[in-house]
Amino acid sequence: MSLAHRIIPCLDTDGERVVKGVNFVALRDAGDPVVLARRYNAEGADELVVLDIAASRDRRPTFLETIRKVAAELAIPLTAGGGIRTLDDARAVVRAGADKVTVNTAAVLRPGLISELSEEFGSQAVVLAIDAKRDSNFWRVMTTGGRVSTDLDAISWATKGAELGAGEILLTSMDRDGTQSGFDVALTAAISKKVMVPVIASGGARWPQHFAGIFCEGAADAALAASIFHDGIQSIRSLKEFLAAQNIQVRLPC
Repeated sequence: MSLAHRIIPCLDTDGERVVKGVNFVALRDAGDPVVLARRYNAEGADELVVLDIAASRDRRPTFLETIRKVAAELAIPLTAGGGIRTLDDARAVVRAGADKVTVNTAAVLRPGLISELSEEFGSQAVVLAIDAKRDSNFWRVMTTGGRVSTDLDAISWATKGAELGAGEILLTSMDRDGTQSGFDVALTAAISKKVMVPVIASGGARWPQHFAGIFCEGAADAALAASIFHDGIQSIRSLKEFLAAQNIQVRLPC
């Protein structure tokens, strides 16, 4: 039996408040992370991701108090990250209540960090976040909250990250982020074919059909979204009911 596909709300924060933008810019306030976490836990989310999207840019520690408060509201797994550069940073996040840690910029700068985290916590607790932007005939890896361009190809980097010990890939299409025009199926499918670990698709969700497409055509194991849930455009319960009706395996809320 195949594993159920996961629906994962994401709380992008500036440290204390949830924010959301388009293509990683024009950020607006989207609410209180604790209130939103409580709501998504009740609605039947499979997991929750909380990211301090300004931590690497501002060179400040991850928002530990926010993680503690959010974790206290959850009966589902919590992934947290933003500004994690060392094992000590990751240990602090786990002690604050996270089940998994996610790394992006620091892993690009020092890939060995992925192996260190995997050895410390197990690969199942290490999520490699990749922010990818289309550049001619390939997808370029971006870091520092999407502000810094690298020479890395997203497909190659995902493959290397999995080899180094990442147990999951959180793949965000910067081109689709916040646009509500649909997930990047081509990008997600290209990476899903190359790695043996689960791939979480992110960026561009709006309609239930977008989720069906990324699961069926993009071969994603999970789908992450933010603004459509924050703004009440889509409810997790109705989304899961739609997917189940399409014979896509999901965990239906009680």
